[in-house]
Amino acid sequence: MKRFFTVLVFLVHNIAFAQDHIYSQFYNSPNYLNPALNGQFEGDLRMNLIYRNQWSGVPGGLDYFTFSVDYTVPKLNGGLGFLATSSNEGTAYLRKLNLSGIYSYSVSFEEAVLSFGVQAGFTKRKIDYGRIVFGDQIDALTGIIPGSVTDATVPAMNNKYFFDAGAGINLVAGKFMIGTSAQHINKPNESFTGLKATLPMRVNGHVSYRLPLDRYDEETGPVVIPSIVFYKQAESKLLSTGFQYKYKAANVGLWYRSESGTKGDAIVLSLIFDLFVKKDMYDKVRMGVSHDATLSKLQYGNTAGSTEGALSYETTFPNRNSAASEYRNSSGNRCYDFY
Repeated sequence: MKRFFTVLVFLVHNIAFAQDHIYSQFYNSPNYLNPALNGQFEGDLRMNLIYRNQWSGVPGGLDYFTFSVDYTVPKLNGGLGFLATSSNEGTAYLRKLNLSGIYSYSVSFEEAVLSFGVQAGFTKRKIDYGRIVFGDQIDALTGIIPGSVTDATVPAMNNKYFFDAGAGINLVAGKFMIGTSAQHINKPNESFTGLKATLPMRVNGHVSYRLPLDRYDEETGPVVIPSIVFYKQAESKLLSTGFQYKYKAANVGLWYRSESGTKGDAIVLSLIFDLFVKKDMYDKVRMGVSHDATLSKLQYGNTAGSTEGALSYETTFPNRNSAASEYRNSSGNRCYDFY
């Protein structure tokens, strides 16, 4: 069975190679979700780190890692950011690394904030053909033949570089937040061969509502935040619906993710804790973990689900002028109030 799933991981990836990964803790990777969320936080500097191990029980599985840093620039009414995303997919060690810069711009109203973000960078894609198992290396009865050499002809090129770009928009109005973004808007060619293989545009949409449970303490009291997140890339459609219960430094989330809105993909449980919080200085360390229980035909018993870990840090710089404080407090709710 393990041999079967080792081959299956690569076959599944070949079928859907042009699809991006997603994070269950989407708000713990805000710049990956939407570049318009860049610079939308309480402090001056923010760093986010998130790791996803998909199908933990499958040999040669799928590993994803994203690091981002963003910095508020009040004179620009926005922020500057950097995003690095890497992946290691399947038994062929198909690796991808994207490095991007982000710029965001915000317009504040009395009870609303409208932000825009643009993202641009370069991606390197690499594959190890020596680790691919071809048909002539598999025995119908025993599976993979140890030490076998394929007669298949592999492409001469094993890496590819290409330019990639994205953009997004986000609106916070009262207790609502709604945003959308598009990645790979230039639809780059990521083929290792002479044949064209376009990376399809990925479109995200997200909506959240902040529901305070204590009418006398809406700022620090308990709050429920229901959210819907939609992803579309080529023919793939994923819909995550669920909620977070947040009280003081603790945040518990429960989510249901479906394919094309009908087929169950996973149930997700998340736990997030804010540590070492200095509210007056906007300093905060956040840790988050989540686990996806597989509902698809691959089954949880075979995949052991998917696990994520996230770490973020926010801080302020005491020597910054009052413009930074005015920028942070220029309206009512902000994006960070929803996660």
